Amino acid sequence: MPSPHPEPGDGIPAAAAPSPPPGCPAHAGGGGTDGLRRLFGPEADADPMALYEKLRAEHGPVAPVLLPGDVRVWLVLGHRENLEVARTPSLFSRDSRHWHAMREGRIGPDHPLAPLTTWQPLCVFADGMEHKRLRQALTDSLSRFESRGIRRYVIRFTHQLIDGFQDAGQADLVKQFADQLPLRVITQLFGMEEEYGPKLVEAAKDMIQGTETAVESNNFITETLQRLVERKRTAPAHDVASKLLEHPARLTDDEVREHLRVTLVSANEPTVNLISNTLRMLLTDRRFRATLAGGHTTLPDALEQVLWDEPPMTTNIGRWATGDTQLAGRQIKAGDMLVLGLAAGNVDPAVRPNLSVPLHGNRSHLAFSAGPHECPGRDLGRAIADTGIDTLLSRLPDVRLAVPEEELRWDTALMSRRLVALPTSFSPPRRVGRQTASAQASSARQPLPLPEAEPHPQAPPGATGAVPAAVPSPQPARGSRWAAVKRRMRARR
Repeated sequence: MPSPHPEPGDGIPAAAAPSPPPGCPAHAGGGGTDGLRRLFGPEADADPMALYEKLRAEHGPVAPVLLPGDVRVWLVLGHRENLEVARTPSLFSRDSRHWHAMREGRIGPDHPLAPLTTWQPLCVFADGMEHKRLRQALTDSLSRFESRGIRRYVIRFTHQLIDGFQDAGQADLVKQFADQLPLRVITQLFGMEEEYGPKLVEAAKDMIQGTETAVESNNFITETLQRLVERKRTAPAHDVASKLLEHPARLTDDEVREHLRVTLVSANEPTVNLISNTLRMLLTDRRFRATLAGGHTTLPDALEQVLWDEPPMTTNIGRWATGDTQLAGRQIKAGDMLVLGLAAGNVDPAVRPNLSVPLHGNRSHLAFSAGPHECPGRDLGRAIADTGIDTLLSRLPDVRLAVPEEELRWDTALMSRRLVALPTSFSPPRRVGRQTASAQASSARQPLPLPEAEPHPQAPPGATGAVPAAVPSPQPARGSRWAAVKRRMRARR
């Protein structure tokens, strides 16, 4: 039951559960101020899914919890309740200026939550017509790059990455593949120099983890994108940054910069995790591999299953109550903050009583959130993951896990759970004279221009930005199990 003594301005109970006595194991297990559990620290880091189930058992579909700095918020655990919050912006706004903790100065510019919650002039902090205006500019600018061309672009970078490690016969597919692929595609679509990629990857990861250096990382991303916007304002080209600047919505430079930032973060980190989680499942889950090899599912189906079982983002910050209301019997006060529990909602017993039952064709998961603020980078992320994994399996048909599955480790952050490494081994490429077949194929490929969905306005009549297909790598032996899998997959498509 809610406590009669909440923190001033909070509708969240200050003592949702009796505080354990000193020395009680609950203290060491992550129990926070006044008995509330923390979504950070030892308990959350060890097993976030177990923590969510404890909270569900203790509080039901909506639980009071603590964020960094012991800030009290509501965590939404139920699938139906997550949808209700995400689809009702009139009651649960994305505008953080409703947050009493922000208004009262308890979340200053140096607070770890500041990069994720400080209001910015972009669509993720807007509602209504302003959200529609900004969101339309972003989706229109992304849609100028047709999906088939982007997939060819992904294939190009995938081949480059595999060329760099295939001869060794072993690779960490997180560090050497999943971590690298999405941002290579995204930065090129933005029109950025490739050298910025590694630094932006580290800064984006650090920012969403809510660490002590999150503010510094956010500043680096902002400054880098500001320089890009200034350059594209004077020298536009066929890239997302230029399309945003040219859009009829007439975005300001600040609005363009912030929308590039939100796309960078929302399309990169989740896609890295989606690729890593899918590859791990392919290499460790025998039931999954047997189903794929037997032709009963496709790689896109497999990706959707991973989005249910291991969503790239475990939580989403945040929503703010515009007035006093109720949610699953809880009294939500105006200005309270709610955190969407995406991973918890995906395993809600109310919608998935049996987690072992496959969910082929069911896209009602919460991996990309829902409602008007559903992740704008979801289609780009799917295209990168699907095409990248498909291409990798063609090049490395006998790839296998190089360590016992029990040795795999994860880093848990406030909004995600990230596989640290995925050590694999595979057969080096077949030698052809003094040069590997892989090297021959690589040398034949030339740099690709950015793919266009339509002729560029400045191009001569009839000209297009069509992208030549990447030269295929040598096909695996016909007896390869992955070659058989791919033939079945193509037949089903």
